[in-house]
Amino acid sequence: MAQKNRTGKKEISSSKIPAYKNPKLAVSTRVSDLLSRMTIEEKVAQLMGLWKGGLEEFDNEFLKDSGKTKEMFGKGANSIHPTFLNIKDTVELRNKIQKYFVEETQLGIPVMFVDEGQHGMMRREATVFPQAIGLACSWDPGLFEKVYGVIAREIRTRGAHHVLSPVIDVCRDPRWGRVEETYGEDPYLNGVLSCAAVKGLQGTTNGTVAPDHVAATLKHFTGHGQPEGGQNTAPANYSLRTLRDYHMPPFKMCIDNVKPASVMPSYNEVDGVPSHRNEWLLQNVLRKEWGFRGMVVSDYYGVEQLANKHFVAEDRKDAARMAFNSGVQYEFPQANCYKYLPDLLRKGKIKLADIDNAVSKVLELKFSMGLFEKPYADLKTAVKASRDPSSRELALKAAHESIVLLKNDNLLPLPKNKLKRIAVIGPCAKYVSFGGYAGEPYEKVSLYEGIRKKVSVKTEVLFAQGCKITSNPTIPFFNWKLDEIKFPTKEENMKLIKEAVGIAKKSELVILAIGENEHLCREAWAKTHIGDNMTLDLFGQQDDLVRAIAELGKPVIVFLMNGRPLSINYIQKNVPAIIEGWYMGQETGTAAADIIFGDVNPSGKLTITVPKSAGQLPMYYNFKPSAQANEYLSQDNKPLYYFGFGLSYTQFRFSNLRLEKSRIRLNGSTKVKVNVTNTGRRAGEEIVQMYIRDKVSSVTRPVKELKGFKRISLKPKETKSVTFEVKPDLLAFHNIDMKYVVEPGEFEIMVGNSSRDEDLQKVVLTVS
Repeated sequence: MAQKNRTGKKEISSSKIPAYKNPKLAVSTRVSDLLSRMTIEEKVAQLMGLWKGGLEEFDNEFLKDSGKTKEMFGKGANSIHPTFLNIKDTVELRNKIQKYFVEETQLGIPVMFVDEGQHGMMRREATVFPQAIGLACSWDPGLFEKVYGVIAREIRTRGAHHVLSPVIDVCRDPRWGRVEETYGEDPYLNGVLSCAAVKGLQGTTNGTVAPDHVAATLKHFTGHGQPEGGQNTAPANYSLRTLRDYHMPPFKMCIDNVKPASVMPSYNEVDGVPSHRNEWLLQNVLRKEWGFRGMVVSDYYGVEQLANKHFVAEDRKDAARMAFNSGVQYEFPQANCYKYLPDLLRKGKIKLADIDNAVSKVLELKFSMGLFEKPYADLKTAVKASRDPSSRELALKAAHESIVLLKNDNLLPLPKNKLKRIAVIGPCAKYVSFGGYAGEPYEKVSLYEGIRKKVSVKTEVLFAQGCKITSNPTIPFFNWKLDEIKFPTKEENMKLIKEAVGIAKKSELVILAIGENEHLCREAWAKTHIGDNMTLDLFGQQDDLVRAIAELGKPVIVFLMNGRPLSINYIQKNVPAIIEGWYMGQETGTAAADIIFGDVNPSGKLTITVPKSAGQLPMYYNFKPSAQANEYLSQDNKPLYYFGFGLSYTQFRFSNLRLEKSRIRLNGSTKVKVNVTNTGRRAGEEIVQMYIRDKVSSVTRPVKELKGFKRISLKPKETKSVTFEVKPDLLAFHNIDMKYVVEPGEFEIMVGNSSRDEDLQKVVLTVS
């Protein structure tokens, strides 16, 4: 296409292509050349997202209206934000939109497309992996890298380039509706898994984005996973020490080791300062202290909320000034505030150098990802990527590794050929919940379908709904997105329970599928769109259903599908087998059946503590010594299930825990070794966990902290020696003077298969 000059007229010819369009030149040269050609309006456009909102994207009718298209697209844009179209419509529409930016705007700067990808691409016809809280229970960084590699490929082949994932918030309040999106309550585990996720998404560890990969975004910085009252976006008014030692480490670990493309501030405030205007957080810590060189992107409407939610800004223009000067470089999903940046610049309230710096970063990303040379997506490639059989196999493997066996009184695994009649009962039996930010796969397998396919043709599988959780249509994405929640009446549910009891009486064994759906645990973004909960109990009449079935005296297996930990006290006491399934993705039923019938030995471990009641909160394994010095009047202060806990169909014995050196210098290191033996009759996988405690310190320290883990496979009677290296960074913390140091003294090294004291062996390391 011929270039347009500044009068808007097309030049007939050009003897020399602009440097920024020459792919042979260095990216830095191309960025400098393009930046020199841009007006302030064109620069600011690169700091803005574009979004119509809701489920619609800029459709064909919009594109046909040249006036609307030019008004919105004419100066360019940073990015177009996600919707829920199918694969064909997504590729075709994105190519049309991209064609406008490339061929009709003054400088022809391609636009990036943004998607979500916490446990799969959030679109139709995409692979859906287990929701994050379940996926993390695999404790498998290698699996994470593969899963997020698949997610990246599916997203990139559909024409998107920037993904607003992973969520690496450390969740320390399970009432919070977004607990399902996290990797749990531990900073170290969160950091290791987050690094693997970013490496999978970007395809490198040096900050560049490999072909068929996408730019990753760490979110939400910081304290988002421990909101007051467990309510989304509520203040996180915790001490600087708490932020430094618990909420910030996963972000720093990722920035140091895998260099994510962008970081997103959190919605919440810390010490009265919202993160989107927190200069200390975004400039002093993130930029100067940690040396982060990537982009800082706003959460959706996070800049605007400075004026209409936090009330620290007078209006949108004032919010734009605050956010931009604090370090938020790009406003997503649309520029309700940053459209005022040119005026703020003219009035001297922001700096041109800061604008140029931010624009340079996004241009550098666009050049390095090859958008100027290959701006369009290919439908055949996208379809091939989304239908890759290996992706479905990986989704099944991820579900296998994520399932946690919580209890087994010699009931599991079941025989496939001996049972004549099984009842699969419950509101989660035929409905496959995916959790928030999920796509919709080509195929999905319910628990009922998985059981029916697994058993012998001579085994009859009966079904009863048992009760309803909510009365809305059973469409996962729309359940998560829909504002209004409709509930069944108690009378309606009691009738269903009666029917279920009748079905159960006819059966030899009952598999009871209960828990939550996308309405009950999700991101709460308005009073009309709630997702947090004040209780961790089963919702509705599910307890009534459990009691009615359990009182029949038949063998019962409870299979939980849920986004947050549930206080299942009655079930723990009265049901012989309990499986924590979380939201297992598209292969839910197949994975569950494989575990239940013993084709796969369960190996998942909890990454979040399960309390006996919400009244025990806050409750996490790495508590301070004084936190459980006393008991409650009405209940003890022990959890229902411990962090790191999970059973197997075989047994493992830990022995001969030893230190290579029992005394080291402050800057020294040593190795801790332990023998692990499979004493059972089945092959199995164990997750060996190492915890450390500083016995005496200048400030109070947790009773234990996870500092290492390894997943190992053992054949029956096989023994393996597992080694962990103890380096200074595993012993360091922020001391009384807020300096990150190793203090001399004794450290307790604990190794075992959960955080529970009785599951750990101990040795003492002396540091001097």
